[in-house]
Amino acid sequence: MKTKSFAFWLFLMPVLVALFMVIIIPFIYGIYYSFTNWNGDTSQVPDFVGFSNYVNLLSDETFKNALWFTFKYSIASVLIVNIIGLSLALLVTSRIKSKNFLRTIFFMPNLIGGLILGFIWQFIFTKVFASIGEAIGSEWMQGWLSDTATGFWGLVILTTWQMAGYIMIIYIAYLENVPVDLLEAAEIDGANTWQRFKNIIFPLVAPAFTVSMFLTLSGAFKVYDQNLSLTNGGPGNSTKMVAMDIVDTAFKMNLMGSAQAKAVVFFLIVTAISLVQVYYNKKREVEM
Repeated sequence: MKTKSFAFWLFLMPVLVALFMVIIIPFIYGIYYSFTNWNGDTSQVPDFVGFSNYVNLLSDETFKNALWFTFKYSIASVLIVNIIGLSLALLVTSRIKSKNFLRTIFFMPNLIGGLILGFIWQFIFTKVFASIGEAIGSEWMQGWLSDTATGFWGLVILTTWQMAGYIMIIYIAYLENVPVDLLEAAEIDGANTWQRFKNIIFPLVAPAFTVSMFLTLSGAFKVYDQNLSLTNGGPGNSTKMVAMDIVDTAFKMNLMGSAQAKAVVFFLIVTAISLVQVYYNKKREVEM
């Protein structure tokens, strides 16, 4: 028993060391620096300023605008990604012959890095959309990324194209466990497609919604690379999300203490929202 216990901790030790070195220790240091005026100079001994950095956030319009934009983006992208992901999963678990090929095609965008995706869609929006808009005489399709509203939907489209295939895989795992004989019995009893989905499929894949909502929600709040490469926060910082605002505060303005305060506040907000979402979905699973 002692040998097994020692072997268990021996194999677990590298992971624990990496966890402490990469996540826990930097997180603790980040909380400490959020109460200082550190500017990133390692030779400087930062002064303790208490809650000044947190108080200053109340008057930081850029941070508040970035937070509001991130909320809107997260809600839109989470809803659309999950709806399309579930739709794709239903398609590739049907009786069509090309379902294995379609699974590969739908999942492939998730393998492309966020920066590359941003530059690909930047080309599509600025060149392809502009050419189509010019050809059909539509001003709405020209200058897609130079407007706040269309820039917002550009980010949502990019995220949906990247994440829908990944979320599809999660839904597939649960859809394939739905008893076929149960669906066939419902069909024999006269239940149509919508009734089978609403009363049988949807309740049985409820755990997939918990996982998918958590992944898409936490991922949407933390988006940085797509935001950087697609719009770079423009025009006029109107499409800047919180992650980009934190990075800019830290490395462009050299206000590391203020950036850490923003990061701590952002961490608390994302944690609270994620826990509430998981609790609500878990409760719904039990009720079903």
